[in-house]
Amino acid sequence: MLLPCLACETRFRPDEYFRACSDYDRGLDRVAWTCPSCGNRDDLRVFTGELGFGTAGHGRFDVHDRVPVPGLRRQRHEVALDITLDRRHWQVPRR
Repeated sequence: MLLPCLACETRFRPDEYFRACSDYDRGLDRVAWTCPSCGNRDDLRVFTGELGFGTAGHGRFDVHDRVPVPGLRRQRHEVALDITLDRRHWQVPRR
């Protein structure tokens, strides 16, 4: 499975994609992601089975685009977000 950058349409393996996540905002349940190819910064929410891309504003995060990612799981913690896909695990620290 390859995951997309919505700006430049480059696709990445999950390991490269989730390593590009820089911080987790627990209040908005939002992850900051920077494309390793074009440098575009996106905000996304990790759902069970999909990624939701959107914007933050007025104390909330609105999802505008969804990308299905079968098998994707998440678990929120006080200090980080754990992401699991295909027996691989990534942790995005809380800012």
